[in-house]
Amino acid sequence: MGLIRVLALFLRGVFRGRAELAAENLALRQQLAILQQKSRTPRLRKRNRIFWALLSRIWTDLRSALLIVQPDTVVGWHRQGFKLYWRWKSRIGKVGRPKIEAEIRKLIRRMSRENPLWGTPRIQSELALLG
Repeated sequence: MGLIRVLALFLRGVFRGRAELAAENLALRQQLAILQQKSRTPRLRKRNRIFWALLSRIWTDLRSALLIVQPDTVVGWHRQGFKLYWRWKSRIGKVGRPKIEAEIRKLIRRMSRENPLWGTPRIQSELALLG
């Protein structure tokens, strides 16, 4: 039974691509490094979580190499990373339109009063002509 399994694993390795083998090797080395920590229970740090989330995007067959972490946990870390990214992207301080200077606002009001038939597009084009 053991010989057949070894032979099957060998044939699987022969027919797979180099990139997939390199990704599996990287995943197994990462897990080994985590398990070789001196503490009784290995702790996954933030950089380990980022590594697994990125590797799950690159390598589709990640589930076959995961031993210390459940695949659903990696998916959760990935989702958490997206939440953090979009929270950073839409952070406070960038909300709303940029402020218009008081001088330009006065000019817009004056143009609107002096030319009641002009609408917003015409005023915008006149301002664009002025620079």
